[in-house]
Amino acid sequence: MNSPTHRRPRRIAWQNVLTVGSAAILISAEVFGAAFAGSWAIANLLALGTLGARVLDGLFVLCGIVVMVQFVRAARRVEPFTATD
Repeated sequence: MNSPTHRRPRRIAWQNVLTVGSAAILISAEVFGAAFAGSWAIANLLALGTLGARVLDGLFVLCGIVVMVQFVRAARRVEPFTATD
């Protein structure tokens, strides 16, 4: 019952970390660029003014953060950051 269990040491799979990180940078540039462009376009279309544009910026950036968190979580399932030797 109290026998020691031998667990293999886990190491960081740097190639997977770099792959996911690089993809996240690329996708985040697109997501946040679209967020700012979309908020600017909608604010101008609806004549919301500067304050309305900033509010939409905040809302769309929050949506972008949610998208990026979901992307990284899904990517970690495909490309795990740790591996056993």
